[in-house]
Amino acid sequence: MENLDVDEDVNRDWENIKKNIKTSAKDSLGLHEWKQHKPWFDTVCLDFLDQRKQVKMQWIQDPSRSKVDNLNNVRCDASRHFRNKKKAYLKAKSRNLKLTIRSTISGTCIGALMTSSRGTNRELL
Repeated sequence: MENLDVDEDVNRDWENIKKNIKTSAKDSLGLHEWKQHKPWFDTVCLDFLDQRKQVKMQWIQDPSRSKVDNLNNVRCDASRHFRNKKKAYLKAKSRNLKLTIRSTISGTCIGALMTSSRGTNRELL
């Protein structure tokens, strides 16, 4: 019984030291803001990522066949979701880029036509 109290005291002391180190580092260095390199990555993607991590931790603790199958299914679902989100984002970005190029080209062509016609075809435009 006495050893349990000593172990709990040591664990509590280590937790306090850990907490103090983290708070002092946060106070002196500040929080690090992560840059988002994937603009299509949203909270739903984050949920899929967390679920995948949890299932992997369950598999590590108990490497049974059912845990492996569950891990593979969750990985497949997460990868599918990430792939579809990225594809939709790139498709929308491509569409916007095409519209921008079209409007720039048509604006340039119209401007060139108006300056080259010297007023003869301005009524047509």
